[in-house]
Amino acid sequence: MEYLTLAEERYSVRKFKPEHIRQSDLDIILRAGQIAPTAANLQPQRVLVINTDESAAKLKLCSASQSHAPTALLVCYDRTKCWKRRYDGKESGEVDAAIVTTYMMLAAADIGVGSVWVMSFDPEKTRAVFALPEEYIPVAFLMMGYPADGVSPAPLHTEKLPLSETVSYE
Repeated sequence: MEYLTLAEERYSVRKFKPEHIRQSDLDIILRAGQIAPTAANLQPQRVLVINTDESAAKLKLCSASQSHAPTALLVCYDRTKCWKRRYDGKESGEVDAAIVTTYMMLAAADIGVGSVWVMSFDPEKTRAVFALPEEYIPVAFLMMGYPADGVSPAPLHTEKLPLSETVSYE
């Protein structure tokens, strides 16, 4: 699919078929995250695949916004592996994790896997429930699955501000 077409047609899916994502599809999605650019190519992303009924039950303890997704990816970054800006010490991890999540979200859409990016979760509970190492910082859940029949984009999906409101030139 052409990139702009893919980006325009991709939307947040919040209703899924009950089946877990096939490993072959997960491999494609995870590969997209692997090749995503990160600051200085340090690759601090750490992705936890939640693709069993047992792990999905744990997810419900961390977020009410899981849309009953049969599969999810918990995207974190390892704060000990991040590039740091020398001017103020700002870490790249959160931005790196967001880029990785975006790549995986678009790759999923390209192969017919629906997703919704969720930031509404309790980070400390997530850390405890999934036994994350202290240096892993959870950034997002990418709830995923095969879209249920009849799903469609939210009404405002195609509404975009004019470029003149979001872009300026100097």
